[in-house]
Amino acid sequence: KVRTGEILALVGGSGSGKTTLLRQMLGLEVPHQGSVSIFGQRLDTSDRNALQSLRNRWGVLFQEGALYSALPVFDNIALPLRELKCFPEDLIRDIVLLKLEMVGIEARHAWKMPSDLSGGMVKRIALARALALEPELVFLDEPTAGLDPDRSDSFVALIRELHRELKLTVVMVTHDLDTLFELTTCVAVLADQKVIANAPVREVIAIPNPFIKTFFLGERAGVTALPFAAG
Repeated sequence: KVRTGEILALVGGSGSGKTTLLRQMLGLEVPHQGSVSIFGQRLDTSDRNALQSLRNRWGVLFQEGALYSALPVFDNIALPLRELKCFPEDLIRDIVLLKLEMVGIEARHAWKMPSDLSGGMVKRIALARALALEPELVFLDEPTAGLDPDRSDSFVALIRELHRELKLTVVMVTHDLDTLFELTTCVAVLADQKVIANAPVREVIAIPNPFIKTFFLGERAGVTALPFAAG
């Protein structure tokens, strides 16, 4: 379960099913067993119109940004607004420029092509697109993957600020412990083909499970988890 206002991180080893579970949460795949409900509505029993109505209430930041390479920045962000066919172009322009401002991108970059952007800018613009429809829920797939430490820290700070200001609920897949410890209020751990933990970080680290110990307290964790483990 993900509660309103939470930032939940979904973690697990390679092949544990993080991407599959995320795709099921997005309604892109149907579970073989069990079900996924969002906003109290089951995705697997929703018809096409109902599913689209639900999708209009969430935004997605894909791992590599997934910007359309043939469209400039402006049109990438405008796309979900234009798909609804209910916004005039002058309003779309205002919304796009507002979203760019929210993610720290100057308006002069609006007509650049994705190939002309740095990795950090691609992430921010993809986030602006994810926020275009004023979502209540945002899915982030490896939000800091491929960013250098400075840009990663800056992007984490941006997500934290937007979460607070927009009162978002966030579901995030990440393998980056710095991002996890900085952002999350809750962690769901996938291992042994099931969710073995779903709790605040400090409680998860205390669970005597081999995967949890290796993931959070092994050599790759360095000193990042020490304050949580000591607490």
